[in-house]
Amino acid sequence: MIRKATLDDTERLIDLLGQLFAIEEDFVADPSRQLQGISMLMESTMGVVFVAETNGRVVGMVVGQLMVSTAEGGYSLMVEDLVVDKAYRRRGYGGMLLQAVGRWAEDKGADRMQLLADQYNDSALEYYVKQGWRHTRMICLRTFNSGSRP
Repeated sequence: MIRKATLDDTERLIDLLGQLFAIEEDFVADPSRQLQGISMLMESTMGVVFVAETNGRVVGMVVGQLMVSTAEGGYSLMVEDLVVDKAYRRRGYGGMLLQAVGRWAEDKGADRMQLLADQYNDSALEYYVKQGWRHTRMICLRTFNSGSRP
């Protein structure tokens, strides 16, 4: 079953994010920061968290956030934090989560979805291509505001 996450899911969501961040060099698991982010998303009308649940256990999650795209002249969706528990992969949960967040975005008027993926996570990159995603020539750059962590 795919559904919107609730506050009761936050502990499990933080566990799943820990699994994801363990393979991504750019991010570090910090449960207090992840709790803050998840809470902000659940309160926002511009973002959503969906979970995959089986037998009463949350086994996967995806985050989507709407952004205004000047290129599209409307909303686009940034997909973040797609993760399925290691023990439940290759069962279709990732695809169902992407479909759910895609439908949510379409209902909100988004014409395009985009995501960032670790360039060294070959299995994730292959998975996204199989799901119909295409590479672009864009790359991600980032910086932090003064006073923020490096």
